[in-house]
Amino acid sequence: MHSLTAQFLTGLRFDPEQAATLRAIGEFRGRQELHYRQAPEALAGLLEVAKIESSESSNRLEGVNVPLDRIRRLVVHQAQPRNRSEQEVAGYRDALALIHDSGREMAFTPNVLLQLHGMLYQYMPNPGGRWKSTDNDIVECRPDGTSRVRFKPVPVHLTPMAVEQLATNYASAVQMPKLDSLIVVPLAILDFLCIHPFTDGNGRMARLLTLMLLYHFSYEVGRYISIERVYEQTKEGYYETLEASSQGWHEGRHDPNPWLNYFWGVLLRAYREFEERVEEVRKRRGSKSEQVRAVVLAKQVPFSISEIEADCPNVSRQTVRLVLRELSREGLIASTGKGRSAKWVRKS
Repeated sequence: MHSLTAQFLTGLRFDPEQAATLRAIGEFRGRQELHYRQAPEALAGLLEVAKIESSESSNRLEGVNVPLDRIRRLVVHQAQPRNRSEQEVAGYRDALALIHDSGREMAFTPNVLLQLHGMLYQYMPNPGGRWKSTDNDIVECRPDGTSRVRFKPVPVHLTPMAVEQLATNYASAVQMPKLDSLIVVPLAILDFLCIHPFTDGNGRMARLLTLMLLYHFSYEVGRYISIERVYEQTKEGYYETLEASSQGWHEGRHDPNPWLNYFWGVLLRAYREFEERVEEVRKRRGSKSEQVRAVVLAKQVPFSISEIEADCPNVSRQTVRLVLRELSREGLIASTGKGRSAKWVRKS
């Protein structure tokens, strides 16, 4: 019994607070396009930071620690990994890049899962891209050295069939009328983790799949804010709600609400941070634009872009050009020519 069957989905009920949360996340998605148009340079910077943080946090959640300077070299400069931990980061880096580039078009199928897992382990001695060969209980290791079984996933001999059924259920669920995609995505992730189809790497795969499935419905916050970092910052809630919502999963008696509420809270936090960061960059850009504008309007003789850059050393050439174009459209300045020798003059 999986979470995405029609029988289970039609039995779900949500309270007014949950409905308001879903509306709020949908409104954040609706404002994405505005940010793309108004602050493209802010998004470029956020993208690079998010790649680094995602590669760092998703691996650190699994106990893989790599110094930040090496993560930067691996992610930004595509450095070759030097040890096992770096191999795991490099694999995540490549799989993450593929999802950022092609996530919208990547179908949720067993073959895609195998390909992503193979990419995740492409630098490792033991190749990935194969379903688990032995049963793999989800075990919690306590600080005192003892351990306990949090959950018993689908047994090995049923795993291929369970993944196939999950993919089929997902394809059917996204076609159900009036069923919010923000319900389908986290339930698909919950089912994936309850199946636990790989010997290793299930947590990282689940976080990659989260991004991919969110892209299917144009929720792109994970491109600019590391959802993996938010998971790491709230990891107690991450593990506790997964455990709570997995109880009774095999019998179809599980309560998905703890996991759903946590998942939606992570998205809200990511979107709020996204808008805050974009606004910070926009304000900085605005102040620099005003600085350029004041310098230009104070000029009494023809001037070049280089002269304005010299007067505004903390402002990029791109910003200077943007301000000059705006002033030209407003009829306050005019160009005296074209090319590198062009000058600008104040219009009386």
